[in-house]
Formats: sequence, C-alpha cells, structure tokens
Amino acid sequence: MQNNTHSSASQNAQALAFLRIAVGLFFLIFGEYKVFGTQFTLHGGFQFWINRFLEGGAYPFMAPILRGFVLPHATPIAFLVAYGELAIGISLVSGILVRAASACGVIFMFTLLFSSDYPGPAAPFWQYFGASLSHSVFAICFIAFLIGRSDEVWSLGNQLKKRGTQ
Repeated sequence: MQNNTHSSASQNAQALAFLRIAVGLFFLIFGEYKVFGTQFTLHGGFQFWINRFLEGGAYPFMAPILRGFVLPHATPIAFLVAYGELAIGISLVSGILVRAASACGVIFMFTLLFSSDYPGPAAPFWQYFGASLSHSVFAICFIAFLIGRSDEVWSLGNQLKKRGTQ
C-alpha cells in the first residue's frame, strides 16, 4: 500500500511540475517577443492594447485606471509587463522562486481579466466566466502553484536547495 501512495504522490508531483513548465513556456513566449522586440514597449503596441480594452473590454471600474494611470505611464508599464512576463516564464521553467512568480502571475492575470474580459452589463452571470477564460485559467494554475509544491521535481531551485544542505 505504501508503494502505491508513493507512486501516486510522485505522479502528482510530476503532473504539477509539467503544468508549471508548460505555463512557464507560454510566458517565455509572451515575454520574449516583447523584450527582444520594440513594437510592444517603444512603438505603441502596449498603448494599442490598452486602447482596445477601453473600447469595450474593460470592467467599468478599471476604465478610469487605464485612462488616468496606465496610459500616461504607458512606456514604463509596457517594460514592466514585458520583463514581468519573461521573469515569470524563466521562474516557472527553471523552478526557481516559483511561489513569488506565481503570486505576481495571479495579480497580473486578475489585472488583465478586469482590463479586458468584461462581457457587458447585460450579460448573464455565466458569460463573465466564459469571457475570462484566457486569463482565469492561468490564474487558477498560478494559485495551484502557490498551494502545491510544483517545484518539488524537475526544478533547478530544488536541486540547488539539495546541494546547499549536503
């Protein structure tokens, strides 16, 4: 019986690590083109998306924040988004500082959700969830990484910890 429990725990740890690495790869891709190109950060890409969110995707309470704070500080925030996505990706793929990256990821996903996933005032309750899928699924993954030990296997961070205790 103990062998089955250990096997199940090992499989669960591997599944969570696989999910962590897969989400990390998405964020590496999202961040890479923003960091190593200039369209998003320096040539209006970020502002394009914020203006598009303001045309109908932003929750009503977010619109004044996007107009009054985000757009006036668009370039530094664009760099924060680009390097933040890349850092989250590196952290999740490497397994280093996974919980810190996941906490930032949850905040980032809820910020994006409230900035871009508003289904409209007349939408039925269930459509709020459908509209949020592109961000809420990642938020749920980040919450799982905060709750669990997704860095237990396939992790440079775990390997470094083990070497430090020997």
